[in-house]
Amino acid sequence: MKFSVFQLSRKGGREKNEDRMGYCYTREASLFVLADGMGGHPDGEVAAQIALQTMSALFQRDAKPSLPSVQGFLATGVMAAHHQIIRYASEQALMDTPRTTLVAGLIQDGELHWAHCGDSRLYVVRDGALLSRTRDHSYIEAQASAGASTEGVNRNVLFTCLGSTVRPMFDVAGPLKLREGDKLLLCSDGLWGSVEDDDIVSMLADVPVADAVPALVERALAIAGERSDNVTVIALEWETPSESAFQPSGFTETQMMSDEVFASTIQSGGLDPALDDLDDDAIERSIAEINEAIQRTASRNR
Repeated sequence: MKFSVFQLSRKGGREKNEDRMGYCYTREASLFVLADGMGGHPDGEVAAQIALQTMSALFQRDAKPSLPSVQGFLATGVMAAHHQIIRYASEQALMDTPRTTLVAGLIQDGELHWAHCGDSRLYVVRDGALLSRTRDHSYIEAQASAGASTEGVNRNVLFTCLGSTVRPMFDVAGPLKLREGDKLLLCSDGLWGSVEDDDIVSMLADVPVADAVPALVERALAIAGERSDNVTVIALEWETPSESAFQPSGFTETQMMSDEVFASTIQSGGLDPALDDLDDDAIERSIAEINEAIQRTASRNR
């Protein structure tokens, strides 16, 4: 594999930045993850960090150096992240659960697969045009997809996320065979909420990701002004050919890595041993436990 990657996060006008992003890779596979901790609930930044750490730890455990099932890994990883978040809420005796969106892209054998829950997005750009984009798990996106009016619909209202006390909905998609020069972008809603899709695609297509990402982030902050949301972006360019119109920089090449080597920008975190037995029944038990814990805490505080 050979790719150029750049990531950036800015706080904007918020009190704190609850977004988290990072990537990890072996010789044969690479994982890119972004999470946006949700306001209105406690410890959104913790939920986002747990989601990243869980996905990264599972990837390190299972990619030796490739994954036997990419889509199976993504589905398991999303649910494992949810499980870890509600476990954290239970252990901390919180009256509400931390919550986060999640979007992840995974490349193996030159093919891109992705998963998402909530309204953090993934864009794929090829030859200057939008090839694919995730569809938000939001009421406004559902209305738009159904051809209904979106007037008056709050774009921030989601119908699923990780960490809630109901089982999350999420999408897993792919594979998409990547070509030289393809670009992949993951972002929080702080970007796409201010910058139109056409502009995101145009800016990403025109320059290397190391230039496009800072420009996109600054544009989003400028448009949103003092009330800007956190803006977080991670983007990569896939195997740019040598005859590219611009000079790429900072390429990561993995072919010389041994089977045991794992590289990551995500802070390490432990895995709950119970994740090895994470099936539907175990997930439902965990959700029931956190609901009971919340009710007990609420009763004590009355």
